[in-house]
Amino acid sequence: MLTLAWGKVKDFWKREDGLGMLEIILIIAVIIIIAVLFRDELLRIVKNLLNKVESKSDDVFNKK
Repeated sequence: MLTLAWGKVKDFWKREDGLGMLEIILIIAVIIIIAVLFRDELLRIVKNLLNKVESKSDDVFNKK
């Protein structure tokens, strides 16, 4: 079963009718533009998540 799935993945990767280089570059460019536009919001979310992780880890390690 796994070898069949792996064979299909290899076949899909080798096919020439998939995405071209231009399409991949455009997708990456759009992702970068979105990240730059929402940079402040993304940074706020990441900082909030890291603060939650820090407070939860402090709770776990300080309860002895």
